[in-house]
Amino acid sequence: MSEHKPSLKRSLENVRAELLADPDTQRIAQSLDMRLEDYVELVLDYARNPDKEPQLLVASDEELREAGYNPPSAEKVAGFFLAGVRGELGLGEPSSYKTGYEPAQEATGKPSLRGDENQKPVAAQDEKSQALLKHIPKGGPDRV
Repeated sequence: MSEHKPSLKRSLENVRAELLADPDTQRIAQSLDMRLEDYVELVLDYARNPDKEPQLLVASDEELREAGYNPPSAEKVAGFFLAGVRGELGLGEPSSYKTGYEPAQEATGKPSLRGDENQKPVAAQDEKSQALLKHIPKGGPDRV
């Protein structure tokens, strides 16, 4: 890397305490099936070493099974991505997209600062969508 990233400016113990108390950190650690303390130490390791690159491990399905993981089939992965595209996963938009100025469900009448109200959503091109779906392995797009 040619660009040096800034290092941690605050006390390591203060950052550790904040991370341990943060509900988002707890949720992320749980979703990764990691102990909270281990996840926080991993985050702090990257904070202490800003030039450290994340590791990516590529393993075969057989290696994953030997390690106790059951990898999903290509059809299930395709189905997961298609469900995400269709909005069927129930995830909604990330909270980071919200500004806090969005109108409440009961329509307060105050304008939003996002600027996308009263805009039509982008129309999907059915022909193109169907052509792309032909590349999905058989029997899998509807299963997640």
